[in-house]
Amino acid sequence: MLNRLASLAAILVLAALPAAAQAPLAPTPPRPTIDDPDATLVEELVVHGRLPGPAWWRVSDADTTVYVLGVPSLAPKRMEWDRAIFERRLKGANVVILPFVNVRAKVGGSLGTAFNLMRLKAGGPFEQRLDAGTRARFVAVRNRLGQDARRYDTNNPLAAGVQLAIDYRDRSQLTNMDPAKLVRLLAQRKGVKVIEKSYDLGPQLGGILRTPASTGRICFDEVLAQAEAGPGVTLAAARAWAQGDVEGALQNERTYERCLAVISGGRSYDERTKADEAAAIAGALKTPGHAIALVPLRPLLAQNGVLERLRAQGFTVKTPGEE
Repeated sequence: MLNRLASLAAILVLAALPAAAQAPLAPTPPRPTIDDPDATLVEELVVHGRLPGPAWWRVSDADTTVYVLGVPSLAPKRMEWDRAIFERRLKGANVVILPFVNVRAKVGGSLGTAFNLMRLKAGGPFEQRLDAGTRARFVAVRNRLGQDARRYDTNNPLAAGVQLAIDYRDRSQLTNMDPAKLVRLLAQRKGVKVIEKSYDLGPQLGGILRTPASTGRICFDEVLAQAEAGPGVTLAAARAWAQGDVEGALQNERTYERCLAVISGGRSYDERTKADEAAAIAGALKTPGHAIALVPLRPLLAQNGVLERLRAQGFTVKTPGEE
C-alpha cells in the first residue's frame, strides 16, 4: 500500500540517487520502453467472468477453496463495483488475504541513508536540466497538476518521474488502494481475519543508488507522456474490471510499477512479492473451508505469476469462465 507516507518515503529514497552532471539533459532519442516483468500472460487464465461483477479465480485442494479476486494496480478512488459475490463469499471465510503491495522506508535506519536524504534538494528544479521541448511539456503538466518548480528539486530523473507519477495520480483521483481498502473494512466488520504484508525498502537502498540515470530518464519520459494523456485508459480499464472483462482490465497503465521494477533490486522485489502471495494462499489452503485473496491482476496471471506457482505445487486452479 503506497499511501501518502510510504510514497513520500519512497520519493526520499529515490531522490537520494547520485546527482548527474549539471549540464541540461539532451532531448531523449527514440529508445525502448521500460520492460514489464509481468508483460507475458498465461493466455488460458485470461478469461471473461461469467458471474456478475469482477472476475474470480479459484485455487483448491481436497477440502479448501481460496477465491482469488484479481484487482487493478491502479483505479479511481471509491470505485463502484458489484460486491454481491464478494459479500456472499466473505460469510464464513477463514481469512482474507490483501494484496502484498505495502512498502515502507525506515528513514532513520542508517547514517548513510540520512546523508543521502540531505541531497533531496540538490541541483535546483529538475526542469532546468531538460531540453526546451521537454521542459515546455513538463511545465505544462506540472501547472495543470497545481505544482510549482520547487516541487521537483532533484538532479535525478527517476526521482522526478516517480514524484510526477504520484502527483498525477493524486490529482486524477487514482489510487492503488482500492478495492483493497474497502475489502479490509468489510472483512473487519464481519470479524474475518485479514492478512497483509509490508516490505522495507531499506535493504534495497544500495541497489537504488546504482540505478543508471539513463534508466531513470526513460521512466521520467514515460510518466510525462502518461500524465499528458490523462486518466482515460485507467478509467476504461476500471470499468472493464468491474464487468468481469479481464482482457479490458489488463489494459491499465503500469508506468509507475514498471519504473519501480527497473530499479536495481526491483526484479528481486517483484519475485519476492509473487512468492509471498503464493505462499499465503497455499497457507490458507491448509485450513478446511474457504478463504478470499486479492492479488494484482498482472502478477496473478503472468507467466511464473501467482496462479502458475500454485498450479505447479499441485493445487487445482479454475478460471472465471468455470464458475
